[in-house]
Amino acid sequence: MHERGGRGRDSKSQDAARGGGAGPRPRVTWRSRTGRSAPGPAPSGRARPAPSGSSASPPAARGRRRRGRPTMRRVFAVQRKTPCLFLTQLRPEEPSPKREQQPFKVLATETINHKALDADIYNAIPTEKVDGTCCYVTTYKGRPYLWARLDRKPNKQAEKRFKRFLYSKENTKEFVWNVEEDFKPVPERWIPAKEIEYLNGNPVPDENGHIPGWLPVEKNNKQYCWHSSVVNYEFETALVLNCHAGDPGLLEISAVPLSDLLEQTLELIGTNINANPYGLGSKKHPVHLLVPHGAFKIKSQPSLKHSDLLTWFESCREGKIEGIVWHCSDGCLIKVHRHHLGLRWPIPDTHMNSQPVVVNISSSKYGCDLDSKCLFSHFSKLDSQKFGSLRDIKLDG
Repeated sequence: MHERGGRGRDSKSQDAARGGGAGPRPRVTWRSRTGRSAPGPAPSGRARPAPSGSSASPPAARGRRRRGRPTMRRVFAVQRKTPCLFLTQLRPEEPSPKREQQPFKVLATETINHKALDADIYNAIPTEKVDGTCCYVTTYKGRPYLWARLDRKPNKQAEKRFKRFLYSKENTKEFVWNVEEDFKPVPERWIPAKEIEYLNGNPVPDENGHIPGWLPVEKNNKQYCWHSSVVNYEFETALVLNCHAGDPGLLEISAVPLSDLLEQTLELIGTNINANPYGLGSKKHPVHLLVPHGAFKIKSQPSLKHSDLLTWFESCREGKIEGIVWHCSDGCLIKVHRHHLGLRWPIPDTHMNSQPVVVNISSSKYGCDLDSKCLFSHFSKLDSQKFGSLRDIKLDG
């Protein structure tokens, strides 16, 4: 999953601290209050069928396809942690270019991750990895709703134990989670992500100690005000940035029915998200938009060699992006980030801002019912206008 935020020593560094997948993962046990336990390898992120009554449902059955048969023509939702294309390694003496005060780097090796090979990465669809915060559209109170990413994380005591386990140089083989007592409480409306594992009816944390999940974005919720700015529940629509259907070189901002986005995941980008790498809006007039995952297909597909990807990111116009996410035929997602290759992000001139954009939001659909201060109202005043890039869109007061 592509949700970001201050996570301290993040999942990438934890993967690297364990050798980036280069060897067998530590053996982990999850224990419930009943005293029953289930030893086994740390969860890989692959799904098990959800227990009866769970809000999460199992994904479609998976099967590996042979290479040379690129039959997959669709993209998938993000419902679990996305592994890196390559195995990764920790560079403890080199400060991170991505996170201030992180005294180490996590870099990709030249070895392709077995997870990518198992998912038939060579026949996958490469798409732009957009830098924002992850969202999900599903029903709430019988209506289509936008949900914000909210991971359930360990409490302080459990996190300390888990970190000691992760970074221990001793030959520790097992870590025990108490699924009822080791995690911070979450709001009652919270639901776990679909593609996670279960034990005795409880969602199981991933290898980073998090339980990915979602929380509905309700109107006037100050904590999620930027999320709520891109949806209008009265008209059940969302502000979406996508490729123009008739012109692949043109971007389009439109109001899309939430019902058309059901069970999709999207990236929220904008002025107040992740330091605004795409330069949208301003402090006085913030702009936020939803981008469906997999929306921007990569046309000049690079090879999967480490050196070729590095060259592509550095010299190709399409390479001026945060990273690549491959959508594999079995539903798996695989990613590589510029930082995995030792490259900086954000960068001044992104590929997204090299493309013109048109606004297609007609005020006639809403009558006089729109709040004059809402984003839908601002964009309706720009209906049918074309701009050189997203940065050129300026909203009036």
